[in-house]
Amino acid sequence: MKEKITGAEALMRSLEAEGVDVLFGYPGGAIMPTYDALYDHRKTLHHILVRHEQGAAHAAQGYARVSGRVGVVIATSGPGAMNTITGIADAMIDSTPMVVICGQVGAAMLGTDAFQEVDVIGVTQPITKWAFQIRKAEDVAWAVSRAFYIAKSGRPGPVVLDFAKNAQTGLVEYEPAKVDFIRSYRPVPVPTDETIREAADLINKAERPLVLVGQGVELGDAREELRQFIEKADMPAGCTLLGLSALPSDHPLNVGMLGMHGNLAPNVMTNRCDLLIAVGMRFDDRVTGNLDTYAKQAKVIHFDIDPSEINKNVSVDVAVVGDCKATLARVTALMKEQRHTAWIEGFRPYWDKEREMVIERAIHPTEGPLLMGEVVRAVSDATQKRAIMVTDVGQNQMFGCRYFQYTQGRSVVTSGGCGTMGFGLPAAIGATFGAPERTVCLFVGDGGLQMTIQELGTIMEQKCPVKIILLNNNFLGNVRQWQYLFFNKRYSFTPMLNPDYEGICTAYGIPSRTVVDRKDLAGAIKEMLDTPGAFLLQVAVKEEDNVLPMTPPGANVDEMMLEIK
Repeated sequence: MKEKITGAEALMRSLEAEGVDVLFGYPGGAIMPTYDALYDHRKTLHHILVRHEQGAAHAAQGYARVSGRVGVVIATSGPGAMNTITGIADAMIDSTPMVVICGQVGAAMLGTDAFQEVDVIGVTQPITKWAFQIRKAEDVAWAVSRAFYIAKSGRPGPVVLDFAKNAQTGLVEYEPAKVDFIRSYRPVPVPTDETIREAADLINKAERPLVLVGQGVELGDAREELRQFIEKADMPAGCTLLGLSALPSDHPLNVGMLGMHGNLAPNVMTNRCDLLIAVGMRFDDRVTGNLDTYAKQAKVIHFDIDPSEINKNVSVDVAVVGDCKATLARVTALMKEQRHTAWIEGFRPYWDKEREMVIERAIHPTEGPLLMGEVVRAVSDATQKRAIMVTDVGQNQMFGCRYFQYTQGRSVVTSGGCGTMGFGLPAAIGATFGAPERTVCLFVGDGGLQMTIQELGTIMEQKCPVKIILLNNNFLGNVRQWQYLFFNKRYSFTPMLNPDYEGICTAYGIPSRTVVDRKDLAGAIKEMLDTPGAFLLQVAVKEEDNVLPMTPPGANVDEMMLEIK
């Protein structure tokens, strides 16, 4: 007769079978049997006690983004589960693999409005790849294996398991399960030979091709395939916010960041190219601007693993559905060696113009207050462009993504589609566990830091070596910029009265320093990087600095403002 174990113990063994070694969570009543089982698995399952369940979800995202593995969250029912919702929605739109395991009241009490009962499945179904309620211990092994398979296969995303308390305490003859096929679920479509040929033919005929690089390249581990693809046909490539580290910053064909606060050259040339090649990106409105005028002169090829993205925002001429690691290689094999020297040279005047009017002023100011751009570039240079950059959301995010530079993949962790303030600090914590061998630098504003500032307690307890660069302008800076431009400078509730951040760090045992003068910046950055463990470097930056260039909302992608008069 086989050994009988509880459903909670079955969960522990199933997580170990999936190769899980790090969990982010917070205990509570309905998940207590699971935490009791976890007590006996502490040597194999390292549990990180966060200070808020939202922090657990964002930490799991940071872990997943830098490691390529599935992030795991454990929370209790009701408010515990609901506190993970923002992170689940964020993971869904940014294609981050995550499994969230929530406690739930016993199956016999479902629907009775029992203490801390919330319809987790009803709430999370629209923002997950799969949401399932485990009502009996016999389903644990199967549900966990299926959850991990769905979360990490195809276009990754979050899965929720709602774990009824009776299923945690019930007994089961445990057998490991391995789900690697689900009828009607086709995670990786296979393109036809004809589609591959059509894509190669368009590229071979193009005189002015432009490649748009998205996070799908990172998720598909296709960085090398992308490099061979663009180099063979000598095609310039711009990167989306989440795709920035898919191509080294100094690659000669990297023409910069796309989008509202991206670089002038790739945005302008989007409406000049004769062939637009999108790889693992979804034509987000922040990239396209006004869709009515977006790249209307160009043929469009779209490489994507998710068929639902094809023709969703931009009509395409050739859709190459499938894993871009495979599809890029197949198309590259049929491409001709080409040189597009004149076309690439056409980007230079726009780069020169932006460098003179924006970039040099942002990273090499000679007077006045410190600027966010110069701080970001100084940290990037001090880490030899090998660090992981995590950002919160707002001006810190835009300046970070514009001026941090990369030599390695999986180096950008930021909230893209959701734009979640408070994301940065817990995501940086997760990143230190996902890539413990790398330096993790967090750029955060005074607004975003206060949204999840309690996670300094997690850093204190776990000794997470997060290098926190607080860009403090005493404003909700991004909203203030829009108020300046579009609301007649009416700063409605965007000025911030800030606490003593160094005093707060002292309470948590985290070293810190504040910089006000430019002459002290380099030494402070060195001190931060040389200090073992966590460090908070607060930089007092210009209060009314603005992120430029900027495509105003509703404007054409090539109508970028380089200055504000």
